Amino acid sequence: MIDRVEELARAFERFPGIGPRQAKRFVYHLLNVSGYDRERVADLIHHLADDVRQCPYCMRFANFSGVACTYCTDPNRDDALLLVVEKDQDLAALERANAYRGRYFVLGGVLTLSGKGAIRERELIATIERQIPLGLTELVLALSATSEGEHTSDRVREIVTPLRDHLRISVLGRGLATGSELEYSDAETLSGALQNRKET
Repeated sequence: MIDRVEELARAFERFPGIGPRQAKRFVYHLLNVSGYDRERVADLIHHLADDVRQCPYCMRFANFSGVACTYCTDPNRDDALLLVVEKDQDLAALERANAYRGRYFVLGGVLTLSGKGAIRERELIATIERQIPLGLTELVLALSATSEGEHTSDRVREIVTPLRDHLRISVLGRGLATGSELEYSDAETLSGALQNRKET
């Protein structure tokens, strides 16, 4: 007989940042809510990919009906700026801060010092090459202030070297503490980091 509590807890443990105890809390919470609430959660998970797609330009996941997401098709955004983040949550944090009106690109992760991890290198180069004729002049590296974030920034600088004649590369300025992740930074800190960005 399948132990559904353990099976579901193990499934939750695969989520980023979720350990065994928190996974079990999720399971017991679901057991304590109504059958309707459980069905609603199951239905939302089942149909998640029906409307949410990955934008082919910025690579973020979003609800959109056209060829690209609302950020990429918004004519009021600044084509001169392309801000590179690790994950969708970082992009969402910057949007909440309401301090940036340029374009985005989501790398999809970071590279570790041991050589693990992967980022969307080809897609980033394609996006930059597509944006340069539209007026792109600055690539803003908005990666976490961690050793992995620094290592990933170094790799991005390396792969965009052939395009350096067309754009400057900057990083977020003071305000972000070493070791901090963008996703958890408050709006004021993010705004200050963007305003005080420096060329690298």
